[in-house]
Amino acid sequence: MSALTWLNSGAFSLFGQHVIWSDMAGNCLGLAALALGWRRSMLTWPAQLLSGLILIAAYASAHLSGGIGKQLVVIVVALWGWLQWQRGRRDSGAVTIRFATWAERGRLVAGTAAGTLAVGGIFTAFPSLSWSPWADAYIFVGTLAAMFAQARGWVEFWFAWLAVDVVGVPLAFNSGLPFSGMVYIVYFVLVILGMYAWWKQTRTPRAEADAVLEGVSA
Repeated sequence: MSALTWLNSGAFSLFGQHVIWSDMAGNCLGLAALALGWRRSMLTWPAQLLSGLILIAAYASAHLSGGIGKQLVVIVVALWGWLQWQRGRRDSGAVTIRFATWAERGRLVAGTAAGTLAVGGIFTAFPSLSWSPWADAYIFVGTLAAMFAQARGWVEFWFAWLAVDVVGVPLAFNSGLPFSGMVYIVYFVLVILGMYAWWKQTRTPRAEADAVLEGVSA
């Protein structure tokens, strides 16, 4: 049995649906990556990269090209984010977090909207790529926007993840990936907690914040 065949074999059943190993393992790593990102640990990026590699197999089994593309983006952005955070720690000794400016928010929203229209249009023109073109495109582009904001250290990163979760839960269940659907619900809770933690750090005096960030990023 090949590694790919094993990854896409059944692990157990959940709500009458079969959960495959790639869906379970990849999403557990994704949860770990989100929790590590909340603590601003450098380990968040290797965890995201490995999660992306495994989830490619899960989305391939569900015939969701946008999901596969999303994981390829996760891998690339994980490498870029790791380099961004390494540079931030070298420059200031900590990973700096802040709210994006209104101009940055506008560009992020506009880029997400334009990207969703472009990718959704491609999926619609080639139906074999995805059975749910617009939801698939939205999650693909939304994930890219969220990870870009995370790498920049913007608090808006958490809001972007919330927007992805709203569509991700029903799409995962309807695609035969129930574990992904359940994990999206857990993501929602972690995102709320992480958003609050990052927001508090933006209100902490700089000297105290640096001390806290150095401690949790070690």
